[in-house]
Amino acid sequence: MTAMKWFYSFLRKHNRRILFGLFLVTAISVLAIAKPIVSGSIVDDVITAGNYDLLPKLIVLLILITVVRGLLRYISQIIFETCSQDVLYSMRDTVYRKLLQEDFNFYNKKRTGDLLSRQTGDMDAIRHFVAFVIYQVYENVFLFFFALIMIFTVSTRLALCMCIVFPLALLVTLSQTKNGRPCFQKIREQFSSLNTFVQENISGNRVVKAFSKEDYEISKFNKENDGYRDAELNAAEIWTKYVPLFEFLSNMLTIILMLVGSIMVIRGDMTLGNYVTVNGYLWMLMNPLRQIGWRINDIQRFSTSVEKIYATYSEEPRVKFPVKAIPCTRLNGEVTFKNVSYSADDEEILHNVSFHVSSGQTVGILGSTGSGKTTIMNLLCRFYDVTDGEVLIDGKNVKDLDLYNLRQNIGMAMQDVFLFSDTIEGNIAYSKPDCPFEEVQKAALMADADDFIRQMPDGYDTIVGERGVGLSGGQKQRISLARALLKEPSILILDDTTSAVDMETESYIQKQLSTLDRNCTIFVVAYRISSIKDSDLILVLNNGRIVEQGTHDELLKNNGYYATVFRHQYGEFEKYVDELNSSIRQEGKGK
Repeated sequence: MTAMKWFYSFLRKHNRRILFGLFLVTAISVLAIAKPIVSGSIVDDVITAGNYDLLPKLIVLLILITVVRGLLRYISQIIFETCSQDVLYSMRDTVYRKLLQEDFNFYNKKRTGDLLSRQTGDMDAIRHFVAFVIYQVYENVFLFFFALIMIFTVSTRLALCMCIVFPLALLVTLSQTKNGRPCFQKIREQFSSLNTFVQENISGNRVVKAFSKEDYEISKFNKENDGYRDAELNAAEIWTKYVPLFEFLSNMLTIILMLVGSIMVIRGDMTLGNYVTVNGYLWMLMNPLRQIGWRINDIQRFSTSVEKIYATYSEEPRVKFPVKAIPCTRLNGEVTFKNVSYSADDEEILHNVSFHVSSGQTVGILGSTGSGKTTIMNLLCRFYDVTDGEVLIDGKNVKDLDLYNLRQNIGMAMQDVFLFSDTIEGNIAYSKPDCPFEEVQKAALMADADDFIRQMPDGYDTIVGERGVGLSGGQKQRISLARALLKEPSILILDDTTSAVDMETESYIQKQLSTLDRNCTIFVVAYRISSIKDSDLILVLNNGRIVEQGTHDELLKNNGYYATVFRHQYGEFEKYVDELNSSIRQEGKGK
């Protein structure tokens, strides 16, 4: 499907209304054509022939034509504006739904500002085309050819003299169309770039202020702003060069009428009334010629915007819904990775990862930055698809499971906490917006968030800023954890969720997690040994491979990477305390 066919799929739903609107425009044009005929009759039949009894009737007819044209114009504009808003509504809704279906690969490569441009500036260019350009082009073309035909009926010789201008107008039109298209593509690209820059700087304003880089960012903004201005000026140079040419050609029609028409009237080849009639038709030829340049600009802005939107819309996600999905209303939480490898952009991130987790177990994942910890969780949620191997849940490949059902069974407190501009209650209840307040509070209590929430001015009704601005890192993490717990998932993923909380809070949260449903499998991704040392299984990753796996005690005995990290975090004192407690327990058994 081409971009224009895709656009027409939205427009054709309103074909009847648009055709009715064009019918009204046709009536408006016909009435406009009738006015010069009436004017010519006034000159020939009233002024020249002296038939003054016709004058009142002809004046009433002119007034009636003017009133009817005004009424029909109002109705037609309402129709086209309504159609444009309906088309825009449907198109924006369709594009937004498609954006929600895109996977992480799509958003990794797309800039937020570009996507916002598709939904704002580009959509508005389409609205303008449907609401205004369609009927304007139709009306101008209709008036032009009909007026030309009427001039031929009045004087063939004069009409042929006027036709000399039209081939020149066609050449100018083709030249503007060819030269203008690249300029409008550049405008849309620069607009997207400017949008992206502003969005990033507004979101990152705290970093800018923290490093006192306002002047630096202003200079970067000026470059983006200059680029957009230059793109607009380059396009303006096109139409400022061609619009005067169309103006000149339209004025040439007046000159032809004045020279040729006057000579014909003097010679008696044409009556003065016919001259007035042709003069009334002249604006119907001149106005379309004057507007050609502007309408070409509008059409090219529209076509460029449609292509940009469709290019974004037509990108297919790599993670696709299975054709015959296996329904999974409630999973047990048994997870198996079989020889899983994952590569992105020719870089291997995971290599031959294999492990098995029984339902209800807690799994700790430890490793240096970039070792693949978060990638394992992303593959489990099927945010990405494995390059090789299989990810199984309850013995079924995640690629075969219904994607929505799969993710509904997984609760995730992400490393990068995102909170919406909503109340705290709304953020916690995001997965279950209609749940009673008691469930929200219970989840907040388990995440040790209830105390600080109640101390806020409006408690659970406190509005948090965009991305949780106004809350500390630890507070945002606990709200994120509460949001995941409220879901009551079969699999709970905590991706470095307690890194910003103190040890006492972390210990409390771990105790609360131990009270979860026995069938809830928990994955804890962390850098702190304290977060994972009580796990049933600990996976140690390095360079995308599992280099160690086992329980805390087993890994300490191996004296590998895990033991090294443990000693760095706990020191020899902790080792001494563990040995002392062990000896005390042995003495107790001996007694």
